[in-house]
Amino acid sequence: MLYAADFRRIAREALRGRWALAVGTGFVAALLGGISKGGSSNGSSSNGGDSLNSFLVNPFGTLITVIISFILLWALIAFFIGGAIELGYCRFNLNLINDTNPKFNDLFSRFNIFLKALGLRLVIAIFTLLWTLLFIIPGIIATFSYSMAFYIMEEDPSIGILDAISQSKELMRGNKYRLFCLSFSFIGWILLSVITFGIGMLWLVPYMNASFAAFYLEISGKNQFSYTE
Repeated sequence: MLYAADFRRIAREALRGRWALAVGTGFVAALLGGISKGGSSNGSSSNGGDSLNSFLVNPFGTLITVIISFILLWALIAFFIGGAIELGYCRFNLNLINDTNPKFNDLFSRFNIFLKALGLRLVIAIFTLLWTLLFIIPGIIATFSYSMAFYIMEEDPSIGILDAISQSKELMRGNKYRLFCLSFSFIGWILLSVITFGIGMLWLVPYMNASFAAFYLEISGKNQFSYTE
């Protein structure tokens, strides 16, 4: 059986010589909402003179409004395309671990099932929310249960949304604690990233996601790795 240290080792070996590619791909994936792991705004109409006067009187407030509007627009775009980007990022990391020519363009390889990817993200979010409303712990368990659904759909784009979730639940049966341990093993790196004001996340995101891809390949039996005695 592989342990957290084994999956991290596999990830490091896969990333060797590819850190620049992985960091750039991970950054864009995060920017476009492809890592699972919106808002509304109200506006009133005014003529150009009023807008100009408002800017001249309170330029700082106007700048803040523009920035917030941009962030909300970006969040809305990321929400809709994030599912397809997440599938593409799964492909990138599976190719990385399998050493099958990972490419930046992998991120955009699943836009042919854009709506299905969006549906998968929505259904998982709804199911997780419903379990969380019961209690925090069931919500956490649900998160781990559904965690392999995007890998499953990436490898089989014809699969239905509920089937991908069901297969993930089955695959994670008996493996949720192992994934929890793998996730928790990055806590030190996460704290270090906080200390560096998030800069460390540029390297941590590809490291973690490569490890999770190795985890998926191991529990699905699609790649047998050596393990630490």
